[in-house]
Amino acid sequence: GTPIKAILETEDRGLFVEKIKEIGLKVPVSKAVADVKEAVRVAEEIGYPVMCRVADALGGLGSGVAYDKQQLMEITGKAFSFTKQILIEEYFGGWKEVEYEVVRDCYDNCVVVCSMENVDPMGIHTGESIVVAPVQTLTASENFKLRSISIKVIRHLGIVGECNIQFALDPASEDYRIIEVNARLSRSSALASKATGYPLAFIATKLALGYSLTEVKNIITGVTSACFEPALDYVVLKYPRWDLQKFRRVSLNIGSEMKSVGEVMAIGRGYEEALQKAIRMLDVGMHGLVCNNIRFNDLEKELQKPTDKRMFAIAEAIRRGYSINKIHHLSNVDPWFLYKIKNIVEIEEKLKQYRLQNLPLSLFKEAKQKGFSDLQIALLVNSTEQEVRRRRKKLGIIPYVKQIDTLAAEYPAKTNYLYLTYNGCEDDLDFKEKNQVIVLGGGAYRIGSSVEFDWCCVNSVTTLKKLKYRTIMINCNPETVSTDYDICDKLYFDEITFERVMDICEKEHPVGVIVSMGGQIPNTLALPLYTAGVPILGTSPLSIDKAEDRHKFSQLLDELGIDQPAWKELTSLDEAERFASMVGYPVLVRPSYVLSGAAMSIALSKEELKDYLKKASEVSKEHPVVISKFITGAKEIEIDAVARDGDLYCYAVSEHVENAGVHSGDATMVLPPQRT
Repeated sequence: GTPIKAILETEDRGLFVEKIKEIGLKVPVSKAVADVKEAVRVAEEIGYPVMCRVADALGGLGSGVAYDKQQLMEITGKAFSFTKQILIEEYFGGWKEVEYEVVRDCYDNCVVVCSMENVDPMGIHTGESIVVAPVQTLTASENFKLRSISIKVIRHLGIVGECNIQFALDPASEDYRIIEVNARLSRSSALASKATGYPLAFIATKLALGYSLTEVKNIITGVTSACFEPALDYVVLKYPRWDLQKFRRVSLNIGSEMKSVGEVMAIGRGYEEALQKAIRMLDVGMHGLVCNNIRFNDLEKELQKPTDKRMFAIAEAIRRGYSINKIHHLSNVDPWFLYKIKNIVEIEEKLKQYRLQNLPLSLFKEAKQKGFSDLQIALLVNSTEQEVRRRRKKLGIIPYVKQIDTLAAEYPAKTNYLYLTYNGCEDDLDFKEKNQVIVLGGGAYRIGSSVEFDWCCVNSVTTLKKLKYRTIMINCNPETVSTDYDICDKLYFDEITFERVMDICEKEHPVGVIVSMGGQIPNTLALPLYTAGVPILGTSPLSIDKAEDRHKFSQLLDELGIDQPAWKELTSLDEAERFASMVGYPVLVRPSYVLSGAAMSIALSKEELKDYLKKASEVSKEHPVVISKFITGAKEIEIDAVARDGDLYCYAVSEHVENAGVHSGDATMVLPPQRT
């Protein structure tokens, strides 16, 4: 693959700058420094603000923008505690950030696989940024220029396999700077691979072994070679997921250092559709870009110094009558994206004027095409999700299934890599298959839900295949193995919501759906799907509800005569306080249907109890919150088992090293137990 020399020349900032200057291309003015004093001197030469980058760091670790000497000393002082070299470079705040994924073989054949544009301007780490593919706001000449430069750079560096090149582009002219080249697969490569259907890691491996691009087949079409540039007839949007609310004193601002823990990828035929889908996929309690209960104390500050709520702040600013020009000036987000957000806000305002019965067909259809869910429409027209669904189907407004084929339908695709859209007029499939089983994935990685659920989903799919079932996977996380299109017979890269799973079930008519593999998201859908008549395989949704609903579970233990701490379902604060005084503090507040102990808290006093109850009732709006006596100094022991019809087949018992009160995900565990 890529020679060691090329790897060193891309990782060492000094060597990289020299190498790029050899072919007369532009890089930011920069200098590598070895201590704080030197950093201050260089920053004064370049002129503030400056960007501080740490060598050999992943996720922008330790980097930051310094607007003055004090900030610079703070950033570099921290960074030098874990690195020997820092790069001080000119800062391009407000410029566009654009990336290209390029593959090259040892015979100098070169292909640009995917172009990606950050919705957020320079200064926000790519991992923190909303990214759209293909690029949306570049002119043809800008795109062609950066594409040509990418190929020139990759050839000059002698990279073999896959790499990623990042540019800063001045929105007011065609001026550019090459920010960096990763001579390896990066986070963006996984996204580009899933966005285009071009299997980058597979092809890069072949190229590393000496194959040429003309020899490697395009697996998706099965006809063309890998020496082609994918054409996209859809928009892909990557949205990061943050779990900042889990930490007490963390800054909510996003910048050049990565804080997000996961991401989702949405596919649509328009930017608005993809954006609203992506926000729902995050599973952070948002219904889409609009119809959420978010308040901003200082909207201008929110636009200037972005947090994880930036897109919602832009929508709110449009609602309050800010001009697109003013929002662009405050946020540096390209006006093209702002106008797209404005389209969504305008439809929200129009929908509010109607009730479901008199909602015009054209507006109903337009709302669906712009990514509004049935639930969003229900909230705006004062109805219910079920009623909106019924009316929509009666009016013939249904989504269509489209294939990702890498060549914008120029060649027939062999794989079933699919998404649903309302911007279409026919399905790309005929749905004749029988004996199909749907497995629901785990969605975005977050604290408490990661690759373990993906492992379960992939194992479930491979087992079903061995048992001669046809498999359908529904997931929206580009970082997973379950969203590789060769894992299952059909992959729906789409939302894991009641509405979308029902849409797919109504088209595919599966034997049943498996909800137990993907963690909390599919588990929460078990009862609504069951009520709607979808066959759920495995544990009955009524039993799942008994285990998830705190009240029902505690009641079940009482019926079976199994010991448990004193408990009570919460109906009012006074009652909770009376219960806590009766059993004595500390008490445990437990909401239902939550993952990784969200809003589960140990209250040591009356004041804490008040705070925690408010938090828990917000997280678990539709389900009960139970309060129980917390036993201090207790051991915590777990059993994982496989059962059939209530009989255990095999099990494993593990023990926490820490006493009860530390979440399993944070505890040190030992198997088999040592102190029992």
